[in-house]
Amino acid sequence: MIEVGKIKPFIKWAGGKTELLPVLEQQLPKEIRKNKEIDTYIEPFVGAGAVFIYLSSNYKFNRIIINDINYKLINVYKSIKNNCNELIYDLEQLKKEYLSYEEDEDKKEMYLRIRDEFNNWKSVNKIKQAANFIFINKTCFNGLYRENSKGGYNVPWGQHKSPSMYDEIQIRNMSKILNTKDNEGNEKVIICCGEYKDLEKYVDENTLVYMDPPYRPITKSGFTSYNKSGFNDDAQIELAKFYEKLSYKGAKVMLSNSDPKNYQEDDEFFDDLYGKFNIQRVSVSRMINSKGTGRGKVKEILVTNYK
Repeated sequence: MIEVGKIKPFIKWAGGKTELLPVLEQQLPKEIRKNKEIDTYIEPFVGAGAVFIYLSSNYKFNRIIINDINYKLINVYKSIKNNCNELIYDLEQLKKEYLSYEEDEDKKEMYLRIRDEFNNWKSVNKIKQAANFIFINKTCFNGLYRENSKGGYNVPWGQHKSPSMYDEIQIRNMSKILNTKDNEGNEKVIICCGEYKDLEKYVDENTLVYMDPPYRPITKSGFTSYNKSGFNDDAQIELAKFYEKLSYKGAKVMLSNSDPKNYQEDDEFFDDLYGKFNIQRVSVSRMINSKGTGRGKVKEILVTNYK
């Protein structure tokens, strides 16, 4: 039994959609909102999974496909699904050690040691690396995930004294969702790791797709380096072509991105790119920013191919 109110993302993630969930739900196709049913739901850039978690907890579905190009993140999902008890054990050991240190230097030293272990991917098993992922996410600076050009996680220690390292109930509930089966014993949730284009084979006219890609920076100092590949304007253009391709297949598609007009009023990048579809602008709080003054309400765009 999944405990109501206890399902939410298990990590902090740049561009997370928890606050925007009511707006996103209102923009779902009317028949889906009315019937509370989804045949196939696909999320090509799952990240921390706020939308996936909400929909899978509140709607009936026949199949869900979640995907991310970040194999270290997908390893966490797979560990929660397949090795929940072992993961919780490893997290508890990390928590006990971190909280046992009274001096900041000792906490920082542990963080850097675990970060090095995380970057030396094959040094420990994948369950321990999943625990390491969650640990550094909760103890790094501002909950940020960022990789350098070589694919190394390089965010500094966040000077956290007593962070909320993990919630066992949340993780166990997530494991239950990921292990959902139909009446014939087939798994309803498919976890993929790769390019978003690889998911086209799952898409038909009974599919709802929500795309939340790395955002186009709205300031000159903005970044998209959640992984070493980056996501520049050319990548945004390619994604728009994929969006259109899915539309031709009859799928219902929703996409989120930053609004360039926050920074430059006459920037029509997305208005031109998605001009044939429905574009709305919504306000959302930016929770992850290097400066506290940079956290506040900004506009984002929502693109749908349906009314």
